[in-house]
Amino acid sequence: MSKKQIILGAQFPGVNNFTVWSDPAAGSQIEFSSFRHFAETVERGKFDFVFLAEGLRVREQKGRFHELDVVGRPNTLAILTALASITQHVGLIGTLTTTFNEPYPLARQLATLDILSGGRAGWNVVTSPGAFTGANFRRGDYLPFRERYERARDFLETARSIWRGGDFYASSSHFDIAGRAGSGPLPQGAPVIAQAGDSDDGRELAAGHADLIYSRHGSLEEGQTFYADVKQRLAKYGRSRDALKILPGANFILGETLEDALEKQKAVRLQQVSPKNAIVFLEQVWNRDLTAYDPDGPLPKVDPDVAVEQLAQGRAARYDNRLETARAWRELAEREKLSIRELIIKVTGRKQFVGTPAQVAEEIDCYVQADAADGFVFAPHLTPGGFDEFVDKVIPILQERKAFRQDYATSTLRGNLALSEAWQPVAKAV
Repeated sequence: MSKKQIILGAQFPGVNNFTVWSDPAAGSQIEFSSFRHFAETVERGKFDFVFLAEGLRVREQKGRFHELDVVGRPNTLAILTALASITQHVGLIGTLTTTFNEPYPLARQLATLDILSGGRAGWNVVTSPGAFTGANFRRGDYLPFRERYERARDFLETARSIWRGGDFYASSSHFDIAGRAGSGPLPQGAPVIAQAGDSDDGRELAAGHADLIYSRHGSLEEGQTFYADVKQRLAKYGRSRDALKILPGANFILGETLEDALEKQKAVRLQQVSPKNAIVFLEQVWNRDLTAYDPDGPLPKVDPDVAVEQLAQGRAARYDNRLETARAWRELAEREKLSIRELIIKVTGRKQFVGTPAQVAEEIDCYVQADAADGFVFAPHLTPGGFDEFVDKVIPILQERKAFRQDYATSTLRGNLALSEAWQPVAKAV
């Protein structure tokens, strides 16, 4: 019996605190040379795709730019189009919102990227909350949570009708448009659709519309539970289990020995969660100004303030119930005798694969073969050379284990992901 083949995505870091800016090996987050090095390295490693996140407004906390985890970034589609000209095989997935875009121009731009790249375009579909982001568009927060997902579904169905070519028509509560597509047939039928959402609405949107779904479940057991839940939703949309690939976000730390890797992990996490950053993270749950608290001291005895406007703006809500989160964090801190900084280091980390190249390769393979994931979207802590060692040392071992390709099998992203080349309209749930 052949082994499941691991899917690997590479996230270019830069809009979160996981990038270690102070490291001497860190480079620019916006110069094209960084994007070039990053893309060429992961293509050399036969990765499936490069992934770019995007924010439509610089995040703020307490009315000031959130300088600890945000840098500038050029437009996502412009970067991916430039990368298409210097790569031949790696996929190009960009994060683009359905809340502050319109179907025809965005579908046309993605179709152009697919044509120019020879069938390597992908779209990470997101919905954007809040009047904070909307202020850049003069809209404000005009859609409640559930309606944002309704708009996303209508947006996707409209975009797909445009990608099919010829006349298109869409009439719904969100769109009323008609016209003729002008881009011609696309190399892979339609861009690969990715979706990030742990909520029930997010999972359902992915089950009915997406080719890839990102998740943030760290342990093997959590991954298996998420995997089983999402896969079982596909049947009611007339889709097979292989029609949607599940890719948790993850990080990695490599060392000559496990002990060496663990020491490196500790040093990296201390850099990622500085004393100041620990307080910033805590404020996002407590929703209070906590600058007077010692990051090496205990958690505040006061409860989170749930009655006032959110202090952190432009950031996706990660904690649905602040009071419950604070209670759980207090219990964890008391049980393990953790300071504020030690707690934040523990609760904010992604899944990390830590060890020698052989140990990391074995654990990645284990997760995929055990149906905790179909692969991973890795984000390194260094830019732009964070994948150099991984490509040189981990990829060959995965290839030896016959769990990862020796070379690209097809010319399109959809083909390399083992998804159907011929796009079919999404069936309605039954």
